Amino acid sequence: MKYAKPALSLDEQIDQLARRGMAIPNRDSAAHYLRHINYYRLRAYWLPYEIPAQIDGDHAFRPGTAFPHIIELYTFDRRLRLLVMDAIDRFEVSLRTRWAHVLATRHGPHCYLDVELFRRPREHEKCLERLRQEYGRGHETFVSHYKATYTDPALPPIWAAAELLTFGQLSLWFQNLKAGEDRVEIASAYGVDEQIVKSAAHHFTYIRNVCAHHSRLWNREMTIQMKQPKRPEWLGCAFHEAAPRRIYNTLVMLGHLLSIISPGSGWKAHVVELIHGHPHVDLAAMGFPRGWADLPLWSEGTA
Repeated sequence: MKYAKPALSLDEQIDQLARRGMAIPNRDSAAHYLRHINYYRLRAYWLPYEIPAQIDGDHAFRPGTAFPHIIELYTFDRRLRLLVMDAIDRFEVSLRTRWAHVLATRHGPHCYLDVELFRRPREHEKCLERLRQEYGRGHETFVSHYKATYTDPALPPIWAAAELLTFGQLSLWFQNLKAGEDRVEIASAYGVDEQIVKSAAHHFTYIRNVCAHHSRLWNREMTIQMKQPKRPEWLGCAFHEAAPRRIYNTLVMLGHLLSIISPGSGWKAHVVELIHGHPHVDLAAMGFPRGWADLPLWSEGTA
């Protein structure tokens, strides 16, 4: 089937939305947003308002749908992404630090070069090659200093190498560690099992990519799930087992981690404030359980 839809002017885009049943209380305002936010991007936010159209191949909106509601949802999602990115960034820096410090003190400054410390030699070599590439094109001060000062080993110590890894690469290095006691010691700072940390790091890598591409987050069904902890019990109870692929469980884990990594950040309070500030957002589509705000994770220490 050949694509034959024409490009629409801003006025035509607005007319089309109005014809399909969306209220446009201020055409100038709508035109302004459509001038700066792609119609196709906004479509992801009015999809929940669509209903079957009387004409095959057309679209229609349920009664009461208004353009300002779509912009509110878009704004909410943008602010949510910023909060999530902030939390993931803090966890990434922390995990880099734990990975480098624990392995350095246990096995030496260049221990990551030792294939015997890793479960899958082929995966280790792939990770090492990516690190060599990052180091080869790096221009950071610590990279230039090591290149100019040392020749053996060819790569810097682990605490410097850690700063060259992407979050996805760091997750792979952590997952591939052979000794359970190494993974346990790294994870001990976070109050959960090392398998939970491994799963969370993998999940957060995916979430970060979603956020970095400015993609819809609020009601997304996550492709990569996160393993939910059972202990401590109060934390396990905060997760919503019935909605494992929704953003709520991600927020729970990030809230727990931020309370350890950055207890004075007020991150959980900012999440609660964002949710309460947008009462029209469908929390069920985000995986929020009833009574979520009364759970200890959200009600305690969020001021």
